[in-house]
Amino acid sequence: MHRQARSGRGARTCEVCGGGLVPLRLGPADVLDRCRECGHLHRDLGSCPAGHRDLAYGGDPGLDRARLALTHRALTSGTAPRSVFEVGYGSGALLRRFVDRGAAVGGVDPGQLGVEVDPMVRKVGRLWNGSVESLPEGWFEADLVVAVHVLEHVEDPVSTLRRAASALAPGGRLVVITPAGDSWGLRAHGRSWWMLEDPTHVRFFTAASLRLAAEAAGLRPRRVDRLVVDSLATDAASLARRAGAGGPGGALAHRAVLGAAVASAPVVLGVRALAPRTRSTMRLVAEWH
Repeated sequence: MHRQARSGRGARTCEVCGGGLVPLRLGPADVLDRCRECGHLHRDLGSCPAGHRDLAYGGDPGLDRARLALTHRALTSGTAPRSVFEVGYGSGALLRRFVDRGAAVGGVDPGQLGVEVDPMVRKVGRLWNGSVESLPEGWFEADLVVAVHVLEHVEDPVSTLRRAASALAPGGRLVVITPAGDSWGLRAHGRSWWMLEDPTHVRFFTAASLRLAAEAAGLRPRRVDRLVVDSLATDAASLARRAGAGGPGGALAHRAVLGAAVASAPVVLGVRALAPRTRSTMRLVAEWH
């Protein structure tokens, strides 16, 4: 397995499968590197700035609350895990939902967003402040390990998957949610695709490359599917970026764009229900071999 330390135009081979890379031009000044074999997309900010915002976070608190409920459902699939470990727990809002349902929780986060952690999660959770690679052995054992919009940010996605999975209890499962680089959105919106607005998005998986990354980490993928209800604001925000909205705080910092995202949600849901490739995020469910 050939893997580079970080995505970027300096890479000679794909970080997931070792395939050769070819340029994918999104505009005069924006080029991604695409793997010939698995379609995996590598991004270097110098080669593909794509009108990025200043900060990693560029959402809206109101939309985030709704998204949190939907994400919780996508992660649990109707089950109630007794223990949950989250890679990149941020403010602990997702872990708090599991705490309120009686689960033991733990997590790892490097503090990238600089936000306050939920007091209850901080009190009862076994939390590690640092990178997932620095997580001590045996720190936590969980029925469910989750990583929500994490793999697109890290230095080495295969290493991150392997280390995250080390927190799995026997019979447990790992669930990952990440932007879909093989979705309709990138082809339709090009450099205006909202997922490119985050300056820390350094890669985008395809269904093939996400499976391969899981297998390289020693995991058995149970399924890779595309989520209907995740990131519903993507298309409205992408269209707004194409029209010139954006700036330091991002497209969703504009009230008009937020309104358009909410108003268009029923239409987006209908289209996504009929055409899976219009869904902007993927979910991996995997377990240890």
